[in-house]
Formats: sequence, C-alpha cells, structure tokens
Amino acid sequence: MKLSGNVVLSVEILAAHKLRTLLSILGIIVGVGAVILMVSIGKGAEKRIVKLIRNMGTNLVVVNAGQTRIIAGRQRQIENVTTLLAGDAEAIVRDCPSAAGAAPAIVRKSVARWEAENYNASVLGITRSGFSLRNLTLVSGRIFDEEEDRARRRVAVVGPTVVENLFLGKNPIGLKFRINRVPFEVIGMTAPKGTDINGMDLDDIVVVPLGTAMRRLFNVTYVQTIYVQARSAGLLDRVENEITLLLEQRHRLRNRPDDFTIQNQATLLATEKETTSSMTALIGSVAAISLLVGGVGILAVMLISVRERAREIGLRRAVGACRLDIRNQFLVESSLLAGAGGILGVIFGILTALAVSAFGYWETVISWPAVGYGFAFSVSVGLIFGIYPAVRAANLEPIQALRTE
Repeated sequence: MKLSGNVVLSVEILAAHKLRTLLSILGIIVGVGAVILMVSIGKGAEKRIVKLIRNMGTNLVVVNAGQTRIIAGRQRQIENVTTLLAGDAEAIVRDCPSAAGAAPAIVRKSVARWEAENYNASVLGITRSGFSLRNLTLVSGRIFDEEEDRARRRVAVVGPTVVENLFLGKNPIGLKFRINRVPFEVIGMTAPKGTDINGMDLDDIVVVPLGTAMRRLFNVTYVQTIYVQARSAGLLDRVENEITLLLEQRHRLRNRPDDFTIQNQATLLATEKETTSSMTALIGSVAAISLLVGGVGILAVMLISVRERAREIGLRRAVGACRLDIRNQFLVESSLLAGAGGILGVIFGILTALAVSAFGYWETVISWPAVGYGFAFSVSVGLIFGIYPAVRAANLEPIQALRTE
C-alpha cells in the first residue's frame, strides 16, 4: 500500500477512537508544551539579566575597594578598605589609554528626613561624570555641576522610590530635606531603573556631589567604588589589565594581595548568561522527561491496537499484504499520534508562555529553536515507541491472526 493510503487509513482508525487517541497523546502535548514554556521562561530571565547588567552602564569596568564575595546571593565587601582614593580615578583617566572616563563614588545607607517623614535611603556620592557612566537619566530637574561638586554644595538628585516613600509622591524639585541632619535641596529626579542583578532597588537612591558626601556627610578621605568606561566593548579586558597594573603600582602592593576587586561588565554578562543558559537547559531537560512518558502512552495504545486488530491484520496478510505493509501501517499511526501531540503541544506551549508573560508572572521569550526541537523530538518518540508494536503486528501469522476472537 502506498504511503498516502496508509495515512488515510490511519487517520480513519484514530478518528474512530477519539478518547483513546486524545489520552495517548496527552503526555506528548504536556511534554512539548512544558519544554517550550520552561525554555521561554529561561530565555526571558536571560533577557532580563542582560538588561539589568546594561543598566549599570555601557562598556563598564567597576573597581571596588577590598576583596568582595557573593554572600546570600549578593556581592559583599568582606572588609573595610580605605586605600581606594578619588585620585585613583584621575590617574586611571590619565594613565590608562583604553579608559574613556572614570567616576569615583561612595554609597551608604543614611536616614533622610522631610517634615515628619523618615526614610532609610541609599545615599550615593558621585561626580557629575558618574551620571553618564551609570546611565542615570532625569525625568525632571537637573544634575549638579562640577562647581557644585568642588564647593561641596548640599544639593541632591533623588530616585522614584525615595520620592514615593519620603516625599509621599509629591514633586520633589525645590523641596528641602535632611540627610544625617545635614540640610539638602532637591534639584532633580532620576528616571526609573528597577533592580540590579543582586535584587537591589536602583530607584532607592539619593545622589549628591562626591565632595559633599565625603566631607559633609561621611567625613572620609576614601571612596568605595570607581566606575570606569572603556573606549569600546572590545577593550574591556585591556582596561581591566591596565587598571590592575596601575593600582598595584599606586598602592605599592608589590607581593601583597590586591586591596581592590575589578568587575568586567563583559565577563559578568557572560557568566550570568552561562548560568541562566545552564539552568534553562536543565529545566528543559527535566520537562522533556514527560515526552518519554507520552511515548510510553503511545506504546501502550499501539499494543492494544495490535491485539484488537489481529483479525484485520490476518485478513490483510491473507489477501496479499506483506510484513512491510503491516509494519509501515502501524509506524504511520504512531507517527501521526506523536505528530498530532507535537503540534498541539507547540500551540499549548506558546499560548501558555504568552499568557504567563501577559499576566506578569515572568517575562518570557519564545525560543523557536526549542519549538522545532520539541516537535522533532515528539515525532522521534512516536517512531521509537511505535517500532515494537509495528514489528509485533508484522510478525503475526495470518492463520493464527484470523482465529483470534
């Protein structure tokens, strides 16, 4: 019998047992859908991480004072180090050819007070150039200038979270408030940025001139961080090496351990993407196990079908059908079951991924390669698990098959 004839006959047979057909492909539908959904969630997480890292700045290298460790999922400085200076940032710009700019910064939690309201905010002291390096943009007002930084003026730019919690959502421009009892005037408000890769709220911030933070607020002579921008993305590794050599020389470390830690944005991005991709692959593989369960369902249904259709098989063999015809017939049926389950699973997975994203549970990105692999794997499962029933049907002796009740 031709392939087209086998397909038509298989469709008729499967359509005659609708409930059994549906139950046999349910595992395939769930398996393919789960693979697509899990991979879509993983790709969405990867996209979000890339966005969060790029929110830090463009072509950025971050120099932190002291050695840092990841503790409870967040980067922590394991000791207080006072050797990183604002002058180091000036030296980086001057002596590192691959660096386009540098901005020293210090950040600490401090109590802000406005009228009867108190709020524990993150106070960031940074130079004017730090706004562009950190991708800090304004929705209203202005940023402080270099003269205000040198004069240690008590002016501040506040984030949306601070506006909501301290100023109760009022327009903050021109309002007077206090940080650690030091009076400040709000001159600007930053645009929303969300959270960083450590889950820190980037909008919970009060930005003040670096000189003001160091002298008037915290009374220190050192900084915690230096943000360095490379001239291009391809120079990030070179900038990191140049900074390392420069700071080792300036801090006279010689054979001692470095008293600073450098984070390369490109390396951080690659590491986070690799971690997310590994998790996505793991979760997708676990979801794919349900495809094997679906294959077992097809195997069971096809074995039942062989037993029920033994007389039909014997009759076809008696009128001239060969073993190959019988085997192909059952292989076509199992492939149709798996193919139908794969198509429905693809539709189910895509719709579920879109629904998850639409209702705001997770951001999802449909992975079309995952869709293709899921469908191809489902058809392969149908063929593999259909081989044994097909061979068993083909090996039935015509006389014994015709005697079957």
